[in-house]
Amino acid sequence: MQFVYHPNSQRIIFGAGTLKQLPDEVAALGIKSPMVITTEFQKELGTSAIELLGDSFDCALYDKAVMHVPRDTINDIMAKIKAHGSDGCVCLGGGSTIGLGKAVALETGLPSIVIPTTYAGSEMTPIWGITEDGIKTTGRDMKVLAKTVIYDPELTFSLPDFISGPSGVNAIAHCVEALYAENKNPVTSLMAEEGIRALAESLPVVVKDPENITARSNALYGAWLAGTVLGTVGMAIHHKLCHTLGGSFNLPHAEVHSVIIPHATKYNQEDAPEAMQAIARALDSTPEDAPGALFDLLAKVGAPTTLEAIGMKEEDLDKAAEIALSKPYFNPREVTLEGVRELLQNAYSGNRP
Repeated sequence: MQFVYHPNSQRIIFGAGTLKQLPDEVAALGIKSPMVITTEFQKELGTSAIELLGDSFDCALYDKAVMHVPRDTINDIMAKIKAHGSDGCVCLGGGSTIGLGKAVALETGLPSIVIPTTYAGSEMTPIWGITEDGIKTTGRDMKVLAKTVIYDPELTFSLPDFISGPSGVNAIAHCVEALYAENKNPVTSLMAEEGIRALAESLPVVVKDPENITARSNALYGAWLAGTVLGTVGMAIHHKLCHTLGGSFNLPHAEVHSVIIPHATKYNQEDAPEAMQAIARALDSTPEDAPGALFDLLAKVGAPTTLEAIGMKEEDLDKAAEIALSKPYFNPREVTLEGVRELLQNAYSGNRP
């Protein structure tokens, strides 16, 4: 057996109530004038973080993070960072906030502390994405990796069920693709299988019993595993399609991942048998029905099952397939226009794989 395992170096703080450690963590990084980043909807959380940091820090708040990290938003926050003299970022929220923080780090090299409130796992990866002129470009750069991540499950209580479900399935998608990544290894494969199991068991409880702190903690644990493996190995056809559908057609990020992952798994089923076995173990299914078990999970967590339901137009499927084939990612099965077009049609219609 031969493999390379190069884990990313981050400080992880996990547990209920750990947000209160934020001032010490900011100080430990030598940050004196942090830019606190949120979305408009989580502005109050950003304000609370600034109050927690107190007079010891010269804080500013930016609450305009949006999906897919458009270039205009990056330009806007960069002007405010320059005007304030910010020397670091504190990112509170989900993929929109974390993605914007990464864009700032990519351009400035400023350190960041991330406090995730969803289950996507982006906080654990050096992967950045920026949308410009209708095209989402992604890349990897270690300087966008958060220095510290604070996982406080109490902050996910306000996450509604219709966001919790897709957000968690988004994380599961990271684990699935890690199992057949070009540079997979035994360590990441173990973490990926455990991540699928933890999320698949906890998410149905989270959406039915939102105040269940144990389920919230287990879902966040699964998200940490998912982000860790995504940050260590490569991506394949699933992520390429999601980046295309999100960046070029402005579809919601987590929901796109939810709809696509059963069909991307089916696409690769015959060429990734070991991955199917791991998915089946995690979902208490069979390797033959691993894609179907992922599809069934969507209903259990209230996630959408069709591209049509999240705003995709059928007449745009051809264009999406063509964009996805440009600059393709590695994939265990050959990526063809015909195959991808069929995948998208099944995802549009919501056919169980």
